[in-house]
Formats: sequence, C-alpha cells, structure tokens
Amino acid sequence: MNESPPASPDPRLQAGATRLALRYDGVFAPETVQHLLADSYRLLAEGATVRTHLIVLAEHLADQRLDALAHTEGRTASAVPRVLFVCSGNAGRSQLAAAILTHLAHGRVHVASAGTDPADDLDLHIAEVLEEVGVSLPREVFPKPLTEEVVAAADVVVTMGCGDACPLPAGRRYLDWHIPDPDGAPIERVRAIRDQITSRVEALLAELIAQPK
Repeated sequence: MNESPPASPDPRLQAGATRLALRYDGVFAPETVQHLLADSYRLLAEGATVRTHLIVLAEHLADQRLDALAHTEGRTASAVPRVLFVCSGNAGRSQLAAAILTHLAHGRVHVASAGTDPADDLDLHIAEVLEEVGVSLPREVFPKPLTEEVVAAADVVVTMGCGDACPLPAGRRYLDWHIPDPDGAPIERVRAIRDQITSRVEALLAELIAQPK
C-alpha cells in the first residue's frame, strides 16, 4: 500500500528533525532542517517501490544535504577535499568507488555518492566483493538521489555512465570514468570492475593528498 509523504509535524519525521536540529544547532534554523528532511523524504518516496525504511533513509539523506550546504555556505570549517561519485542508479560503480576511497583516505577526503535515477537497492555482489578486500559498507548505505547541495559542495565530481543526466555546474572539476556497469554481471566480472575502480581511486587519492592545503 502506498504512503503519501508525511506532512510535518508527523511523529515519524519529527523525531529525525529533532535529532538533526540538535546536530546542526547554531548552523541552521530548525525550519531549514525540517524543510530539507521533508524534501528528502519526498525525493526518496517518488521512485520507491519499497517504503519500509523511508523515514530513516530520509534522515540520512537530509543529513548529507545539510552537511553539504553548511560546507558550501562556509558555516563549517573543513580543509579536506570533497569528492562526489555519480552513476545512474547509485547501486554499483559509484558505491564501489565511494567505499574504496573512504577506506583508503582515512578521513583525508570527504566522500559522497549519488545517482541520477536511484535504484531500489545495491547491485548484486557489491558488498561481497568489497568485503573480499577488507572494505566495509556503512550500515546506512542506500541508493541516493543526486541533489543540488551535494553537487555544489564537491570539489571533484566523478561520473560513471550517467551521460547527459549528470549536472555540470561551473567551478567543479569533472572526471568521466568509463567503467562497465556491474548490474547483473557475474561475481568474477564485478571483481574486475572493483579492481579497475580501485586503481583509478588510488590515483585520484594520491593526487588529492599531494595538493597544497
């Protein structure tokens, strides 16, 4: 049965709004937090076929957007470069790249990922091939829609197979990696894609950390 996005103050969204308002106290007004949370729910609900965890996922997405907005507006101090990986579904390539860079960077790079047409779930074998090389996916990982806040906050945007659907605002460095889509591929092929992405991520990380602060 379909749900319509809960209007605030819905108790389920309100609990997340309260947590986020405390986290961003002194950075954003509670009204801004509540607006982005409701909008994040709307974005996720638009294409969702499984709605069980939408409230929780909306809070995670709103947190990402608030963090990005705070960075763009100079409300937080952070000297680390920010990298955004984008593919169509945010279910395979961009998730692999984000997890690998997060693992290798050890906090020296802020990493995000998103999709121009988010899938319902991660592609088959993604978590497995990462675990094989000692990389763990965070519990809150899920295919996320691409938002203006996250794009605006990125120093580097890496696109993989999303074509003209990927945004190209001025002032960002863009890299287009030609990486096969792992969706539906056997695990041997997904391993090869993982290794190809790892090589590119290692080169990007070396370049980023070599840049003067």
